[in-house]
Amino acid sequence: MISRRILLSAAAAVALAGVTGAAPAQAQTEIHWWHAMTGANNDVIVNLAEEFNKTQTQYKVVPTYKGGYADTMNAGIAAYRAGNAPHIMQVFEVGTATMMSAKGAVKPVYVLMTEAGEKFDPKAFLPTVTGYYSTTKGEMLSMPFNSSSMIMWYNKDAFKKASLDPNKPPKTWPEVFDYAKKLKAAGYSTCGFSTAWITWGLIEQFSAWHNVPLATKANGMEGFDAELKFNSPLHVRLLNDLVNLQKDKIFDYSGRTNTGEGRFTSGECPIFMTSSAFRGNVVRNAKFEFGTSTLPYYPDAAGAPQNSIIGGASLWVMGGKKAEEYKGVAKFFSFLSDTDRQIAIHQSTGYLPITRAAYDKNKAAGYYEKNPGTETALLQMTGKAPTENSRGLRLGNMVQLRDVWAEEVEEALAGKKTAQAAYDDAVKRGNTMMRQFERTISR
Repeated sequence: MISRRILLSAAAAVALAGVTGAAPAQAQTEIHWWHAMTGANNDVIVNLAEEFNKTQTQYKVVPTYKGGYADTMNAGIAAYRAGNAPHIMQVFEVGTATMMSAKGAVKPVYVLMTEAGEKFDPKAFLPTVTGYYSTTKGEMLSMPFNSSSMIMWYNKDAFKKASLDPNKPPKTWPEVFDYAKKLKAAGYSTCGFSTAWITWGLIEQFSAWHNVPLATKANGMEGFDAELKFNSPLHVRLLNDLVNLQKDKIFDYSGRTNTGEGRFTSGECPIFMTSSAFRGNVVRNAKFEFGTSTLPYYPDAAGAPQNSIIGGASLWVMGGKKAEEYKGVAKFFSFLSDTDRQIAIHQSTGYLPITRAAYDKNKAAGYYEKNPGTETALLQMTGKAPTENSRGLRLGNMVQLRDVWAEEVEEALAGKKTAQAAYDDAVKRGNTMMRQFERTISR
């Protein structure tokens, strides 16, 4: 005999089925996205995932912070080897060569979008952005996401104090040196000017902006057998000038990464060169009126200024996933590329809009006129068509290369080596590391 308890349980189950539907809901396909964003930018990533998840019911993007850029890339590669890689991995621009050489570990974006049947036109993206992440045939390997460039930030209140026109920032290196001397004399005794990301600024951006090669083979874009060339007279000239200015704190070194950016927002360094994505921090923390300008150049250098190159990161799709999962990734990339969404990301973060349509629509709406300085990086990057020297760079072991280059720059700034010797050694050591990378990928 069936007990009363069992009958009641069965009745409850039937009633529940009548409320929720007889058939269980179809499970969503999860798309895992590993990233390196913190603070306000982490909020942007979370919000983008939530927004996409609300637009449909088939897929669910799950973002996960995995540490800094290098940490995230290393974690993703290790996870792929262990068979549990994410679907999407945010990788900084200098990790491009490593990702390209990871045979089978990635699914090129141009292949992904075609197979998924998603509308995709590489020409819709800004060429200075896509060129960094594409083959020589124009095939996009990863999806541009948070792109930025290095620009010059300056303290307008400090300029007024030094009797400098706050609406006329310096345009050339000699002008920067002259302004910095006057600022120091006006009371900014510990730092006339400085820069974050020392090798990104002094070597990588400097080379592109002056249209001189950092390395052969179009800075490695046309082959990993490139050789470094940044021990040229022009490169040495800048480092030597900074070595001399460091002695009197007209220039003052602020470290290898962006940890010294607070020297600008605190008012200590009235001229500071760093990413255009620094804008959010400046708006929140600077207690003075500020402005932006393009990077300085040597006016007697033929071809300068040219165009700057991007920083930031792109989204790589990892290999070995199911077709249905790849369809979800492709739909998410289409979602991210939407014109209005790109405008919103650009305005909230300071990163660049990655499509021409987003840039044009934002400009037509008067955003740049209402928010002076927000277009500086875009004008700097798009003012001229990229050349072999300014498309970008793709060098093996780039993360380690930057450390070696920074070591040599620091030796020069400390007076332990001449500028020429420091760059000669940086090139020699760097070429050795690049040959090691070649041997590794050829196995």
